[in-house]
Amino acid sequence: MGNRADLLAGARRCLQDKGWARITVRDIAAESGVSMAAIGYHFGSREALLTSALIEAIDEWGTRLGRTLSSYGTQGETTAEHYEALWAAVIESFVTDRTLWLATLEALVQAEHSDELRRYLSGGQVEGRRGLAALLRGTAEDQIDDATARTLGATQLALFTGLMTQWLTDPQQAPNASEVVSGLRALTPLVSDTRRRPSP
Repeated sequence: MGNRADLLAGARRCLQDKGWARITVRDIAAESGVSMAAIGYHFGSREALLTSALIEAIDEWGTRLGRTLSSYGTQGETTAEHYEALWAAVIESFVTDRTLWLATLEALVQAEHSDELRRYLSGGQVEGRRGLAALLRGTAEDQIDDATARTLGATQLALFTGLMTQWLTDPQQAPNASEVVSGLRALTPLVSDTRRRPSP
């Protein structure tokens, strides 16, 4: 590998080990075996290097997660059992890819200071909404219209993100797949009832 690739690989290892905020230029140089001056030469700044490394890592991880979710569940399950299996696969990824999920949360904070990272994450959310809607509908992404992506897909992504923060904060107290599905069932009467509420 050249210096640029070495720096990216070193920065990715640092992100997994330390998280964004605690990484120094010296850490990256030591991990990559490249001089600190090379960071400025190839990327301009520590932040630009970490942004590139994080985007690269999330892209690879997203592809892996997509393969995992596309194969969730087994033949002969009910729709509800199949959906619960999806959540079980998601929760498993919180455990096996914890450092990358944490890096994703850090990226959301860092995006406030990086237009490039904000654009990347925004595009990822658009793709994620459409991909999740397609997954739930059992169809190709190009068959999902914008309205479905912005309702079914966006809601699933919101649940996904909320569950992620609970699992990363306190996995012992976070709901499991069965509890997530039970919670959604408890919400169904609330969103299905179109009767007017009485005045207080």
